[in-house]
Amino acid sequence: MGSSHSSDTLHCNRYLKGQGPQSLAQRVNDGMSWRTTSSNFYQPEGKMSLEILHKKMPGFPDANTLKITYIFAKGIQTEKHPHPGQPYAQRQVCTYLPENHEGRNVVTLLEKAFNQQLLFTIATNESGEDVITPASVPLKIQHEEEGSIIDDYPDANYLTTLSKVLRSKGIK
Repeated sequence: MGSSHSSDTLHCNRYLKGQGPQSLAQRVNDGMSWRTTSSNFYQPEGKMSLEILHKKMPGFPDANTLKITYIFAKGIQTEKHPHPGQPYAQRQVCTYLPENHEGRNVVTLLEKAFNQQLLFTIATNESGEDVITPASVPLKIQHEEEGSIIDDYPDANYLTTLSKVLRSKGIK
């Protein structure tokens, strides 16, 4: 008779080894496979735009979707970055929020944080390349190359959590 045990490893086994689930910020950073070298560095110059998508946001059946696009051109790091004089690649990042009162308030906070250069930073990825990545603010993002949103909605506490994180950084 054969064994009734499978040799397959399930994704959920990490919880059986005494580890609980990661925080939202940890999942965002781990999912991007990047490690931030410092939170004291500034984001590179970029542009932020807002678009209303006329499709329902998962978990928010009465709301359309706000799509926020952040665009950063390739450039050379300055003295405000981890490796001055070294290049970094261009990057486009999209985030999504529900188009409701709380979502619009968060967009206002995100715009202020972006203008104060608090949302993104340059960090070294596992390949040793310096790349643009979200800083210490947990953003639900879509990678242009993958097409998937990290930490998908619905997430009833996300807007509240994001607002608290932004306010803790002095964004009001």
